[in-house]
Amino acid sequence: MRDKYKGIIYILLAAFGFAMMSTFVRLAGDVPSIQKSFFRNLVALICASVIMVKNRVSFSGNKKNLGLLIVRSTCGTIGILCNFYAVDHLLLSDATMLNKMSPFFAIVFSYIFLREKVNLVQIFSLVGAFVGCLFIIKPSASMEAFPAIIGLIGGMGAGAAYTTVRRLGQRGEKGPFIVFFFSAFSCLVVLPYVLFNYQPMTIVQLVYLLLAGVSAAVGQFAVTAAYCYAPAKEISVYDYSQVIFSAILGFFLFNQVPDQYSVLGYVLICGMAIYMFLYNTGKIGHKEKKVH
Repeated sequence: MRDKYKGIIYILLAAFGFAMMSTFVRLAGDVPSIQKSFFRNLVALICASVIMVKNRVSFSGNKKNLGLLIVRSTCGTIGILCNFYAVDHLLLSDATMLNKMSPFFAIVFSYIFLREKVNLVQIFSLVGAFVGCLFIIKPSASMEAFPAIIGLIGGMGAGAAYTTVRRLGQRGEKGPFIVFFFSAFSCLVVLPYVLFNYQPMTIVQLVYLLLAGVSAAVGQFAVTAAYCYAPAKEISVYDYSQVIFSAILGFFLFNQVPDQYSVLGYVLICGMAIYMFLYNTGKIGHKEKKVH
């Protein structure tokens, strides 16, 4: 039981770290999203390298996993770029909630690519979460929905990345190396844009981006520690506290107040997450027929 409480504390720390990352990204102002992602990943790359050296983790990895590492890194890069774009153009809490669709997308991708079974409870949760997502996006013919759609694509990219990470873990790849490879890959992918389209930054903007990278690293390693102490089905729901942190930060720092439709979307998505959490821990429901 003590380990479970440690897991909860770490997952809350991770949620706060990622909320702070989004906040610093927003505070960095009109710096292009691609340039922001470069500095965020550069800090994560340095942190991962230090941890690998400290723990004597090989920098070569398993060559058999190279293809999966590239897929994970590609999806993760798309996820970060889209998420940063959404953070710059939406309410902080809206962008965070759209990114939190990633666990639901992970279920879909796990079914498609890993052939993991999906039950009726998961299908119901997916449909409910998608409906909640529509309340946040508010689809229309205008361009106002565009940033929200980009944010949803970011959640999809993150979900695909998490699915690949799961497969890499099953194949014995070390967590720090996965973070290292992804961070290095992302930096290299966006480096040409940063070199040829670099937008000068003030010292304050640079500090904000470096703090975003530090916050992201705190979130990444805290979430890794959390799942070392407790299984995902018991603590993953606490990750949605990031939406609360983002809403509070958005209100006090940017005077952002979500409208009633966004709030309804939050309730639906968080409700589906809580429902799945209770089901996975055996507190409600019973075994359902699985889809093969």
